[in-house]
Amino acid sequence: MQREVKLVQGNQAIAEGAVYAGARYYAGYPITPSSEIAELCSVLMPQLGGVYMQMEDEIASIAAVIGASLAGVKSFTATSGPGFSLMQENLGLAVLGEVPCVIINVQRCGPSTGLATKPAQSDVMQARWGRHGDQAIIALSPATVKECFDLTVTAFNFAEKFRVPVVLLADEIVGHMRENFTYPAPGELQVVERKKPTVTPDRYKPFEPAEDGIAPLAAFGSQYVFHITSSMHGTDGYSNNDPGNAAWRVAQLHQKIDRYRSEIVLTKTFNAEDADVLLIAYGATTRAARAAALTARRGGIRAGVLQLLTIWPFPDEIVAVLGGQASTVVVPEMNFSGQVAGEVQRVLGPGADIRRVNRYNGQVITPQDILRAIQGR
Repeated sequence: MQREVKLVQGNQAIAEGAVYAGARYYAGYPITPSSEIAELCSVLMPQLGGVYMQMEDEIASIAAVIGASLAGVKSFTATSGPGFSLMQENLGLAVLGEVPCVIINVQRCGPSTGLATKPAQSDVMQARWGRHGDQAIIALSPATVKECFDLTVTAFNFAEKFRVPVVLLADEIVGHMRENFTYPAPGELQVVERKKPTVTPDRYKPFEPAEDGIAPLAAFGSQYVFHITSSMHGTDGYSNNDPGNAAWRVAQLHQKIDRYRSEIVLTKTFNAEDADVLLIAYGATTRAARAAALTARRGGIRAGVLQLLTIWPFPDEIVAVLGGQASTVVVPEMNFSGQVAGEVQRVLGPGADIRRVNRYNGQVITPQDILRAIQGR
């Protein structure tokens, strides 16, 4: 079967990946550098019988996405740093309410308005800890146009299977680059649908986990009417302030992700198995890391790359194995403090030789920047 091959932008691949995954509701507010996603969804959603809504701001956007998801529709939004900040409170509601949804954050240079059209990778910690309270979340990071499409499908699959918001942490470079992309045929990529309740509406409890640790989710409507609240609640959805219940609820939010960590944590390796110098990268910086590793290999240095497709939960196990085998670990990222480098240091310990390559002025990290770190310059 001949496949369609097109020159595709990363943001376009994200929008089309969402459609492939079955998304039929988009609510958002245009913001650079994610605006192409909203623009394309304004065309695609009505064509497919879905709904596109341009909201008055990002607070309303995530609220609308949560409501549409609870009505039974796969739903998502796209934004960048300032809009992602505005979404945090309602994103916390989605975490506690176990509402499946996808949030695309095409990262740009900040703080605040910052350099609105320039790239960054500085929202990593915000994605994990941006909401108050104990909670867990899944965050993925693409480095190619193909990964923009594939990981968007994966984001919806994880959201629907585990009843959790999933953040796709792209960056301006990946969002705006164009590459040849071969579209997958219908059914070629797995598409997960949320688990529906099998009990009658009068017996349904929206937060009662099944044997797999995940509670089935009904579509709120004529048959199933249930309660979702931002307050601590029991299995029936109604407020419950009992300390034992609170402990169970918070633990369950973490356990349903920890239980499936091996499925959720996605990575790629490039000549990493025998690497004396291991480059750990994510997003657009992966591309410079791979080029630097190949150059280093040609110069006699055994360098390899570990690409983190899943940022949260953090890939502790493979970082420990490959990082422990290497004498030097280099972590390039477009932020000031080394947000992923700090996690690598946590995993490998204070004695590990971890070299940080940071750029936070809206410019890309080059292979030469990484080579200088490899060579200790």
